[in-house]
Amino acid sequence: MELLKETTIETIKRLPDGCSPEDIMYRVNLVAQVLEGIRDAEAGRLITTEVLLERVDQWAK
Repeated sequence: MELLKETTIETIKRLPDGCSPEDIMYRVNLVAQVLEGIRDAEAGRLITTEVLLERVDQWAK
């Protein structure tokens, strides 16, 4: 949680003055998703691009 908090604070500091609350929430959510993806990758929870594309194709049907 510490990394998420620190990264979120830095992300918000880098946003331009006058940005909207929606811009802030978008960036905070993006940071959380990226960090979650990194944790998944480090834990070995990965799939190949081929498998991903097959799943997307199935969802689209």
